[in-house]
Amino acid sequence: MATGTRFLEAYHSVLISFGNSSGIQELQKQTLEFEQTTPKIMISNYLKIAWRNLKRQSFYTTINVAGLAFGLAACIVIVLYIKDELTYDTYNVKADRIYRVDADVKFGGNEFKMSYRSAPEAMALRDEYPEIESTVRFRNAGSYLVKTADGIDNIKENNVIWTDSTFFKIFSVNVLEGNAKTALTEPASIAISKRIADKYFGNSNALGQSMILDNKYNAKVTAVYENIPSASHFHFDILVSMVGDWPVAREAKATSFLSENFTTYLLLKENTNASALEAKLPAFQEKYMGPDLIKAFGNDFTLEKLRASGSRYDLSLTPLRDIHLYSNVRGDFEPNGSITYIYLFGSIAILVLAIACINFMNLSTARSGSRAKEIGVRKVMGSLRTHLIRQFLTESFLVTLSAIGLSVVIVYLFIPWFNSISDKQITIPFGEPSFYFVLLGASLLISFLAGMYPAFFLSGFRPIQALKGKITSGMKSGSIRSTLVVFQFVISIFLIIGTITISRQLDFIQNKNLGFDKEQVIIVHDAYALRPNSVEPFRDEALKLTGIETGTISGYVPVENDWTSRSNTAFWKEGVESNTENMASSQQWRVDDNYLQTFRIKLKEGRNFSPGSPSDSTAIILNETAARRLDLGDDPIGKKIHSFDGNPDPENIITWTVIGIVEDFHFSTMKESISGLAFYLGQNDGSVSFRFNAQNASQVIQSLESIWKKLAPGQPFQYSFLDEDFERMYLSEERLGEIFTIFSGLAIVIACLGLFALTTFTAEQRTKEIGIRKVLGASVSGIVFLLSKDFGKLILIAFVVSIPVAWYSVDWWLSSYTYKTEIGFGVYLLAGVLAFLVAWITMGYQSIKAASSNPINALRSE
Repeated sequence: MATGTRFLEAYHSVLISFGNSSGIQELQKQTLEFEQTTPKIMISNYLKIAWRNLKRQSFYTTINVAGLAFGLAACIVIVLYIKDELTYDTYNVKADRIYRVDADVKFGGNEFKMSYRSAPEAMALRDEYPEIESTVRFRNAGSYLVKTADGIDNIKENNVIWTDSTFFKIFSVNVLEGNAKTALTEPASIAISKRIADKYFGNSNALGQSMILDNKYNAKVTAVYENIPSASHFHFDILVSMVGDWPVAREAKATSFLSENFTTYLLLKENTNASALEAKLPAFQEKYMGPDLIKAFGNDFTLEKLRASGSRYDLSLTPLRDIHLYSNVRGDFEPNGSITYIYLFGSIAILVLAIACINFMNLSTARSGSRAKEIGVRKVMGSLRTHLIRQFLTESFLVTLSAIGLSVVIVYLFIPWFNSISDKQITIPFGEPSFYFVLLGASLLISFLAGMYPAFFLSGFRPIQALKGKITSGMKSGSIRSTLVVFQFVISIFLIIGTITISRQLDFIQNKNLGFDKEQVIIVHDAYALRPNSVEPFRDEALKLTGIETGTISGYVPVENDWTSRSNTAFWKEGVESNTENMASSQQWRVDDNYLQTFRIKLKEGRNFSPGSPSDSTAIILNETAARRLDLGDDPIGKKIHSFDGNPDPENIITWTVIGIVEDFHFSTMKESISGLAFYLGQNDGSVSFRFNAQNASQVIQSLESIWKKLAPGQPFQYSFLDEDFERMYLSEERLGEIFTIFSGLAIVIACLGLFALTTFTAEQRTKEIGIRKVLGASVSGIVFLLSKDFGKLILIAFVVSIPVAWYSVDWWLSSYTYKTEIGFGVYLLAGVLAFLVAWITMGYQSIKAASSNPINALRSE
């Protein structure tokens, strides 16, 4: 075969030397026939020539491989992240039939969505609608102190939930020990995860063992189940039965449809139309909630009248697989993801990869002049256009394949760090054959997309023009190449603006006047472990320590947390009817007389609580928003307001006396407006908070722990700092900012790699021109400007194009915040200047190098 190939080539040369055009045509025909009969040789030839070309142009090959590798690495990481997010809750075999009951509420000046439902609602739904196969309820009562029956020290467990015995029927959680059908049917029974079984019982059999919850509930282990997968919207380690006479079990038997502390899930029968069922829920509300609402608000009350007044209370069904990405409601078990971030990161992956592909296309077309004679000779030697297209696509495939191999190495090194900032457990699926098929498919697709334009473009040269070198100048001013450079920097500037915006918003949140002082406050959790008589002694002993200024006993702190549940109460002022039009919904916190001082919440009017005053048992302090919504006028002090004591019932009404008004302060995220808040005197021993002024925080912690161990031996000492708890509310924004910074920096680096290579090539092509200009007296700065100005214009165009796109995106993202920073034109200008400076430095280095070269060598090289 090799001999035949050499014969055709030699015969071809003879024909050319004698100008035998008919012979050339005949040889082209024979070449085509030869190719068709020896495909393996042709493929081998394509690979061999491609490798030689890439090796000969090692600088540009390195730029292409590096750019594509980093772009592909970013793409792979984001695809793995998106795959992880999209697979949440799919481990449930019946996932497509499981729905959570949610409520959309607008009432008393507040507007929110929640998953809290009443205790009897699940049973009523199942009885009312035959399309519901089963239901399960959850009651989240916070963390618990846990130990074995013969244990001494408690361990705090956060993932504890009260639930019905139907849990294992609805969710696909495999029971390893025990019977799934009967596991939670007995009073005082619990099911535990394998993680908990190993933690407390080691190699011993956990089934039938006893565990003590909060030092008072003796529970029997009736089942051990597999650890719930990481891609789940809940991760319960201990399931407590709601059968029996324990407080939560008694609450589960309540009959009021207006006391909402449970979360309800429905398992629909197969082929049930969930939308049709959801459309029946308003009638369900009228039938079951209506009597309780009429009892509370009067005989003429209906949900229709509530909606007509501008308020609403609408039930909806949320598909199980939508909870993680689409749910952001009060009552979510864990912080969820966001479909917005899926779209955002997916777009970033595509854009970064596009930048890398553009580098390949730009460099291929820019080097077309240097390959023109090669193309001309190959065409004269009998190569058809299809041969050349295959050759260039082969080169593209080799570059892409090399880049994918390098990208996998980069991902392997980078992914542990990405997991740490995204709080994920993503791994590269080396054991899945589909992973390699995807990589191969990506190699073919990207090599085709990136190499398609250069292949068709270069293979279209006419051989006579190519051999005469008449196409070089045309390639220097290619409008397509300029458009691609503009597109690269539009993306880069857009990502820089996004990074600056997120950083500005986080700075705004951190530095905004919150209405309280979050600095130097330590919160000691689970103060109920000090019961029955050591909560106040702990606070009093701690106040004797040097550096401790004040202390307060209350589980309610001015940041969102997972250790104290918040609920809204309807208030109305004295002298008006208790109807929905006159009510204002406010949170109600039980605090002591040191609360305002400890958190430095400013009292605007009136006085603080006085524990020694009997009248303060019905005293209340409101924030400005609550006072305004209740229409208490300019002098609210001393006025009476009412609220229900527990369930809405005219027989359960409390009358409060307003003794003070505090300035509004932020006790939720900046995404929410400040809502109404009411303080009343009492003790909630969820935590004890101390304000300290000591420089050595570790000394304060050690001293508090010493007092704790003396008063509560065997109980875990848990603490946090208020400022850190505040920052944890914005972890998702911080993670987004870090990821945005990484990928915007990566986009700039990849774009500048291409720009550096283009500048280098331009300088090489203009070596003779630079030499002549220097001989004629041109300065180094003048030549640098000459080489850089064209690219500078393109970056300026990219800046102008990127502004409207970035402005729309920034406005859309900030719209989710009620309190937000102002993003002026200066931010956009800063992003443009940064992109221009980085690009100019990239171009300037090579331009200065070319301009500083000896003109004699430049002219001699030509």
